[in-house]
Amino acid sequence: MKKTFSLTHPKLKPARWVDAIKHEIKKYLQRERRKALPAGMDYWTFDCRFGATEDVAVKIFPSDINQQIDAAVAQDLPGFYVEILARACQHQPRDHHDDASD
Repeated sequence: MKKTFSLTHPKLKPARWVDAIKHEIKKYLQRERRKALPAGMDYWTFDCRFGATEDVAVKIFPSDINQQIDAAVAQDLPGFYVEILARACQHQPRDHHDDASD
């Protein structure tokens, strides 16, 4: 998903419009997580970027999207750009080191 959202709507109040935007992003993440994983992959991860425009967008964690939207609303921005790209990943085995040496 690469999309520029406007923070104004002719019929909806700003708070309801922001909730609708957050819901759309949440639905997209859920839909991507339901897709079948390629062979040998364990989980979906997301590469996210957020900013006032596409040119100034910076990398963020998916869990920070709602906080960034709230910050954009607090700054009275006319809109914002969000980019969410799904990527299949495989868990890496952990190194087991015994820290207790008796």
